[in-house]
Amino acid sequence: MKLYEFAPTRSIRVRWTLQELGVEFESVTVNMLAGELHSAAFLKLNPAGKLPVLVDGDLVLTESVAIVLYLAEKYGERRLIPKDLAQRAQVYKWLFFTVTELEQPLWRIARNTAIYPEERRLPDDVVLAGEDFASMALVLERHMSGRRFVVGDEVSIADFVLAYTLDWANELRFLADCPNLRDYVEHMYRRKHAPPRIAAALASVNL
Repeated sequence: MKLYEFAPTRSIRVRWTLQELGVEFESVTVNMLAGELHSAAFLKLNPAGKLPVLVDGDLVLTESVAIVLYLAEKYGERRLIPKDLAQRAQVYKWLFFTVTELEQPLWRIARNTAIYPEERRLPDDVVLAGEDFASMALVLERHMSGRRFVVGDEVSIADFVLAYTLDWANELRFLADCPNLRDYVEHMYRRKHAPPRIAAALASVNL
């Protein structure tokens, strides 16, 4: 099994899942700074030119949430996804909530502050995206009151995806009004098999 990754990216979600599962894998670093995402060799793996990519035998899988779901299903005995249908549905719910309601505003901010050419950035959308994130973060803040994990009493892949996303938000100082979410992120990253936080990953590649 190979994981094509670059330290600060959503690759963290997949690495975290693999480490929690205790699955051996080969790490292949794709240096975004050197333009390796656009190399012919990488584009054969993922024509979208994005990370992460998991290669498991003949299977080539992209999209971080699809990958963690695959891994949880493949190693179902490790209990990173519930067997109970209702609990599993809750995992799906919070996975999709994370990538649609929380991650997308963060991407809008990233694109309009760093990724897009300066002359094409939309400062007003940065403000709107921040407001969109804040309103959805409060929904999750209420949900996490008195909880250790986002679904039930055991860790699941939804926690790895969510904790990474909230760590990203924390880097932007967006969790100031969400003490439950800040505590949750700290709790998750204290886990034995947790990967480095985004700040440490950024420092490691000198971005």
